[in-house]
Amino acid sequence: MKTETVNIGIQDMWPIVLVFLVTGIGIAFGLDIIDDVDDDFAAGTAAANATADVTTGIANISDKLPTIALVIVAAILIGILVRNLAGNQ
Repeated sequence: MKTETVNIGIQDMWPIVLVFLVTGIGIAFGLDIIDDVDDDFAAGTAAANATADVTTGIANISDKLPTIALVIVAAILIGILVRNLAGNQ
């Protein structure tokens, strides 16, 4: 059975950074559009309540993006360290 090694480096973080950048921009524009749509509905209607709930949900997701990014970066760095330390023994 042949084993393949996968090399992970710091340069592999650029696609992840770009994904988070595009996601953040998309969420910001999405919240702006939802806010504009919410202004079109009368207060207290089901449509106004639904858009308010959507706005809250999307805002909660955007609050978690830095935590998600930190976990991904930490996983990549730990992987690099483990690979390099295991290779030197």
